Amino acid sequence: MATNLLKSYFPMIQSREEILARIYSNPKLQQLFESWTVLQQKEFLDFCSGAKGIKVLYDSFFKEVMNPEYDPARLESFLTTLLNRKVRIKEVLPNDSTRLSDESSLLITDIIVELEDGTLANIEVQKIGYAFPGARCACYSSDMLLRQYKRARQRSIDPVTGKDTFSYRCISKVYLIVLYENSPSELKQCPDHWIHRSKTIFDTGLSMDLLQDYIFISLDIFRSKMHNKKVTTLLEAWMTFFSTDDPEEIIKLITDFPQFKPMYETLYQMCQNVENVMGFFSEELREMDRNTVRYMIDELQKEVDSQKALLQKKDAALAENATALAEKDALIASLQAELANVRSK
Repeated sequence: MATNLLKSYFPMIQSREEILARIYSNPKLQQLFESWTVLQQKEFLDFCSGAKGIKVLYDSFFKEVMNPEYDPARLESFLTTLLNRKVRIKEVLPNDSTRLSDESSLLITDIIVELEDGTLANIEVQKIGYAFPGARCACYSSDMLLRQYKRARQRSIDPVTGKDTFSYRCISKVYLIVLYENSPSELKQCPDHWIHRSKTIFDTGLSMDLLQDYIFISLDIFRSKMHNKKVTTLLEAWMTFFSTDDPEEIIKLITDFPQFKPMYETLYQMCQNVENVMGFFSEELREMDRNTVRYMIDELQKEVDSQKALLQKKDAALAENATALAEKDALIASLQAELANVRSK
């Protein structure tokens, strides 16, 4: 029923039988397909055949449908809605930073764009909430700010006269926007809120823009808050687009907000190329495995460190008790010696 519902809106959707026929007609695809678990095979067939909706946060899907070079209006609409300011993407910056190359990051998608007023926006997608999002996000934001500084310095030098007109006022604000599919524990401590906006403030009321703003979006908390509720705003519509794979919700979304239908059409057009989709789905599975292992290592290391700290605390307590007992033994021995001395007189 769900397949028929989606196929009536997206006729290009292939049937399960057609997809399987294409897979088993190619030994390479058959080998890859059979290397997956039964659940993984089902997931792939479900979203390709329309039994379930496509998970937009899959890396290749997200990058294709939100690609600012392919169709900037989509990302502009999202940023305009999220930032509550008119956004026009002037330039897409290459993500040439080395900040991610030195670590096995849990980052899934990373898009950096420059807006019309020079402001940088960094949109990131994380499937697994990292244990310490604050520290890492601060590093990412600082990286963007440094990029702003370098570009401002380059643009401030007149190519003819060589005159340098640089001013720190030339540096624009940077936004770090993180979409969490699975929120970290810090965000889960705020179960009544699915969007968090941060900027530096001073306890004296001093007004000074330090140029770094953060927006954290908990899609899992959004889903729980919106259970049995109607999507009424464009921001809620965007969050639904990013977070749901329920066919009925997708149909409601494209009915109430028709601008999302072409985005799904883009995704289902991608699914026409079974070989390509199988390739990136397989890479998605490998990335999720690596991310999960890294996350588990971090969690286990935190548990080990906690146990070590507890043991050290107990050892310190035992050492303190041993010292106290030794002092009492010494006092007893001293009193006994004194008593013996008294009796001998």
